[in-house]
Amino acid sequence: MTPLLRNATAADMQAIRELLDGNGLPTSDLACSSARFTVACEGDRIIGAGALERFGQTALLRSVAVDPARRGQGLGRHIVKALEHQARAAGISRLVLLTQGARRFFEHQDYHPFDRAQLPKAVQASAQFRSLCPASAECMTKVLR
Repeated sequence: MTPLLRNATAADMQAIRELLDGNGLPTSDLACSSARFTVACEGDRIIGAGALERFGQTALLRSVAVDPARRGQGLGRHIVKALEHQARAAGISRLVLLTQGARRFFEHQDYHPFDRAQLPKAVQASAQFRSLCPASAECMTKVLR
């Protein structure tokens, strides 16, 4: 069965928080960020998630997580592609992300290392960049075409 991808609702936030916590991703800013989540569902169960947090023409690709039992099946790629499609449709021209352990995954999606200092100030001021992700997290970017 192919998981259904859909926009998350407020009722999904607890399940998203649990999924992110289980994947070691930050959750403390979920209530106050402007991140818009997409979720992958099997029936009523959320098995994957990812979000876009917009800053003008740039968006932060964040919180991409897949249930450990479902990894290696292409679901993460499917979520990223859906988020990229949403970003293009919204007129976003560049996605950026921070990662500590998924560099190879994102390289396979055509993301490239990027100097944080070269990002728009609004992105640098986000909670992800300011405090939630350590300075050792690698910054990557992709220009959308």
